[in-house]
Amino acid sequence: MGILSRASYVIRSKLNAILNRAEDPSETLDYSYEKMRDELQQVKQGIADLTTQKKRLEIQKRRLEENVEKHNEQAREAVRQDREDLARQALEKKQSKMEQIEQLETQIADLQETQDNLVEKKDKLQSRIEEFRTKKETMKARYEAAEASSRVSEAMTGAGDEMADVSRAIERAEERTDEMEARAAAMDELEDTGAFDDALSDKDSIDRELEAGRASSEVDSELETLKAELGKSSSSPSSSADADADADVEVEAESEPETESQGGNDDPAVEAELEELKNEEDA
Repeated sequence: MGILSRASYVIRSKLNAILNRAEDPSETLDYSYEKMRDELQQVKQGIADLTTQKKRLEIQKRRLEENVEKHNEQAREAVRQDREDLARQALEKKQSKMEQIEQLETQIADLQETQDNLVEKKDKLQSRIEEFRTKKETMKARYEAAEASSRVSEAMTGAGDEMADVSRAIERAEERTDEMEARAAAMDELEDTGAFDDALSDKDSIDRELEAGRASSEVDSELETLKAELGKSSSSPSSSADADADADVEVEAESEPETESQGGNDDPAVEAELEELKNEEDA
């Protein structure tokens, strides 16, 4: 099989498949019924035309018969007047009209036979059309019932195209919902950990640690203040002695880091920067 033959075969098969899917039996039956009715109407029109033609020939035949009778009278009158020549002419015309009448009778008989055949065919065709109409309505009812049953079955089993689309839509909605729920949970977790605050702030990790240290220092300072207030309100000498001892400890604790920082760091630039920071805090 050549390429063109194969291509033609494939195209015809594809078109046939498309037509089969697009074909509606109800519409096909209705179309066939209308075509048969059109044919019946054409047959009736042909019978009417044939009958009209036959009537014209019959009228022409009657006129010829009247002429024949007229020529008979002319021949008799000519004989009574001893005009044999006129009588002969009248009889010749009569003979010509008789021949025409015979031809018309043959044509009329043929038309009558054709008309009878057409009437018989028309009756058979009309009977077939009525039979087809009954069968058409029965087939349409069966098809519509089968189609409705198929749709119900597809809806119940979810095998139909529309139900498949609905199922896919539900699956997509569930996936989208799960995704949005996971995203919302992630946002809540990030908000709880303070990630959003860190992201929106322009401070780095050193600034945040320094702020945390200052907050802790303020808490310690307030705690010492409360201790001092409680110590002043106490009347026992031991409390005063303890307060003095605590003060000495604090003084020693403050002096020791300075000594360590001075002896432990050999970098002059770092020492100078630390000294500047201390001066700023004292100021």
